[in-house]
Amino acid sequence: MNVTKTDIDALNAKLSIVIEPQDYEEKVQKQLKDIRRKANIPGFRPGMVPAGLVKKMYGKAVLGEEVNKAINEGIYNYIKEQNLNILGEPLPNDEDTPAIDWDVDSTFTFVFDIALAPEFDAKLNGKNKLTYYDIQVTDEEVQNQVDAYAQRYGEFVQVDEYQAGDMLKGKISEHKEGGIVKGDAVLSPDYMQNEEQKKLFEGAKKGDVITFNPKQAYDSEVEISSLLGIKKEEVAEIADEFTYEIESISRHQKAEVNEALFAKVYGEGNVADEAAFRERIRTEIKSNFTQDSDYKFGLDAKAAVLKKMDKLEFPEAFLKRWLLQTNEKGMTAEDIDKEFPQMIEELKWHLAKTQLSETFNIKIEPEEVQNYAKEMVRMQFLQYGLAGVEDEMLTQYSQEILKNEDQLHGIIDRLQENKIYEALKGTVKLETKEISYEDFGKLFEK
Repeated sequence: MNVTKTDIDALNAKLSIVIEPQDYEEKVQKQLKDIRRKANIPGFRPGMVPAGLVKKMYGKAVLGEEVNKAINEGIYNYIKEQNLNILGEPLPNDEDTPAIDWDVDSTFTFVFDIALAPEFDAKLNGKNKLTYYDIQVTDEEVQNQVDAYAQRYGEFVQVDEYQAGDMLKGKISEHKEGGIVKGDAVLSPDYMQNEEQKKLFEGAKKGDVITFNPKQAYDSEVEISSLLGIKKEEVAEIADEFTYEIESISRHQKAEVNEALFAKVYGEGNVADEAAFRERIRTEIKSNFTQDSDYKFGLDAKAAVLKKMDKLEFPEAFLKRWLLQTNEKGMTAEDIDKEFPQMIEELKWHLAKTQLSETFNIKIEPEEVQNYAKEMVRMQFLQYGLAGVEDEMLTQYSQEILKNEDQLHGIIDRLQENKIYEALKGTVKLETKEISYEDFGKLFEK
């Protein structure tokens, strides 16, 4: 087997591979012997089919298969040995490949087109000035989170007089003969869209009977049907007036900021007092802010890297041809032309990440992947107000996430990028700037 490379230009080349009998003959004979031993051909006992007949029936197919294997192996090894940084995959060059007579030829020559990645240096240095935004946590933000926890872990208490935000429970009756009567009807005037109907309930007390019009109070047939326990299609037929007899008034009351609340949020015995509670909240907010800061730095670092690669040229004709032949989405040449600029940007970043990972010797360990998935789960629980979730549960949920191949590769990719950004902090001229969360948000508006 012999592979030779012919350069067309700095980005395109041809690989010629010559396959000789010693590259395939032994394997072809072995395959034909296996076929002869297993073949079930009418008129012959298993294993007794003449070798000539087996070769006549299967010889070309086996030869083609083994030659193809030899081609793939030869090209792969050559690319690896020569350390060629190719883009896409080698594509057959039918014009330069000599015609083959599989009945006569024993030596075969094949030609493939390859595309080479341009030379570049993605690493940033002291000439690159980047800002790291250190988002400050204010006392107000801590207090807002304390209030949010107190609200979330509060409870409903019974009161005698209604005020905005309360929940009513009672009997609702339609003003017509044989009309709708529903007990234990739950109603919250706050959700009414009509202000006049809403005012009818102001200052109402337990035992009061309020006359109101559901069709005016609510804009949605779904809300009315839910309140009355009827089908949405029946709403049009209801009367204009209903009475509502208030049987109970429930008011949500915030939880007190004490040991009971600390235990509900972070688990029993994990927070000693209110000062420690507030400090833990501050630490959590700061951790979230740090993730936002790192995200912004990553965007800026990526933009700086891509700017260095802005004028790189790529073998566009080859890449479009390769995309057209290999895409699984049924993209047309017009589709590829339209999306090609974005594809090139993605290709640049892929090449940059590969080079920077080698430059900084970045590796992703299984334990890091597991911990990242657990942190994802923890943040999801926090969104529902569940803090202090047991590690066993975090592990269980994270393992489910990692069973999804797309999720797994996404996590590995994010970990790789995060490590690249962290490494780049040490190579650029970095300015740390304190900033409020409000002003930080304005950076994205720009």
